[in-house]
Amino acid sequence: MSLTLSLPFSNPSLSSLSSPTSHHHHRRRRLILKPPKSSSSQISIPTPPPDPSPPNLQNPGVIIIGAGLSGLAAATRLASQNIPFLLLDASDAVGGRVRTDTVDGFLLDRGFQIFITSYPEAQMLLDYQTLDLKKFYSGARIFYGGRFHTVSDPLRHFFDSLRTLTNPIGSVLDKLLIALTRIRVLTRSDEEIFSSDEVSTAELLSRIGFSDLAVNRFFRPFFGGIFFDTELETTSRLFDFVFKCLALGNNTLPAKGISAIPEQLAAKLPAKSIRLNSRAVSVDVESGWASVGLESGEGLRSEMGVIVAVEEPEAVKLLAGKLNRKPVQKPARSTVCLYFSAEPSQVPDRDPILFLNGSGKGIVNNMFFATNVAPSYGPPGKALVSVSLIGLFEDVGDEDLTAEVVQELSGWFGESMVGSWKHLRTYRIGFAQPNQSPPTDLMKNPRVGPGLYLCGDYQTSATFDGALVSGRKAVEALLRDRALIQV
Repeated sequence: MSLTLSLPFSNPSLSSLSSPTSHHHHRRRRLILKPPKSSSSQISIPTPPPDPSPPNLQNPGVIIIGAGLSGLAAATRLASQNIPFLLLDASDAVGGRVRTDTVDGFLLDRGFQIFITSYPEAQMLLDYQTLDLKKFYSGARIFYGGRFHTVSDPLRHFFDSLRTLTNPIGSVLDKLLIALTRIRVLTRSDEEIFSSDEVSTAELLSRIGFSDLAVNRFFRPFFGGIFFDTELETTSRLFDFVFKCLALGNNTLPAKGISAIPEQLAAKLPAKSIRLNSRAVSVDVESGWASVGLESGEGLRSEMGVIVAVEEPEAVKLLAGKLNRKPVQKPARSTVCLYFSAEPSQVPDRDPILFLNGSGKGIVNNMFFATNVAPSYGPPGKALVSVSLIGLFEDVGDEDLTAEVVQELSGWFGESMVGSWKHLRTYRIGFAQPNQSPPTDLMKNPRVGPGLYLCGDYQTSATFDGALVSGRKAVEALLRDRALIQV
């Protein structure tokens, strides 16, 4: 997901499923669903990951394609209803875009992603205590005019904010307008926000009355990093929702990396219900049955339906000719994330704070010292540096891009310090987030047709929470259809 202020088992083939005729008796019975378990319940003890052995299912009930956050949320809802399902993913682990790699003892999230604790759907699904969330400082350090200026949340860091009233990042009026914007979003429900009139975020900020200084030095790098959109073309609906979440919650990282979030969801699912390294290449729904073709040549069948939980471009290809709406052709939001290791003495700041480029120059948008936030992101005695760029920089090779980033950050922290950092890895993420510039529909109908449903952050808001909400809504649409069919 994505700065997500947002957002990263190899099995043999499944045994052949029974033919439709072998289930005639089962299909005549009324579908009886157990009442859903309380959505607010949380687990306090981590459960083991899903059994990687092949599932022995004669009828998976529902097939979910994609084990990212939305697919995992759909699976969680089905499990709460005791409905059997099979969750497929083409990759070697759950999480989709929310994955973490271990390199030389460092935890490298695939792209800069931050988890906001006030996401409402996440609060119902996740056990925050087990995630061991580590907090960022509520504010940022902004590089402008050759030095850093701190912007602080006055409700969390009152005295810090008093010292920054006269900094050049914005006027006193700008800071008052931030407080008024906070009040405005907190008095509106999420449904009101997502259905409100919309303009671009840049247009909204102009209408509110923020100065060009505040927009260019704070809002562009900060929300540009959240939306992967420094032009701030993203819908004002998404700005208001994220601003509300930021006002209510903390920006955090799970101690074991951002992938701890999907891994926790997967660990709560029934054993043998997840099948990885299984790419779906076709989906068909006819005569009350849904079938899924895999790249291996294997075919799977489901009586209740298929939920497609992959990124929108992949969903469009997989469901060619079946979608009941024309996808909006907007370029995806992209990012490049570079990681460096450093000695603790080579870290110029010990605070768990985000650094923003407010200069309007260079290619770095934001960076931070991950081990300042979560020491577990690095081995003992080592520091981890995360640097984010907006766009793919396809015309620049990794080596040249790394050199350019080092040179730019040397102007921030000093050449002797930055020059000693060791490059670990570069992630180029072509589809970091769907493009949600106006016009948008953040409450799309997940139902493509009887037995076929969509979920993903492109269906709702391009946030961790939006992905989770979309998974639940897809299952709710499926259950509504089944309540009408099974009589």
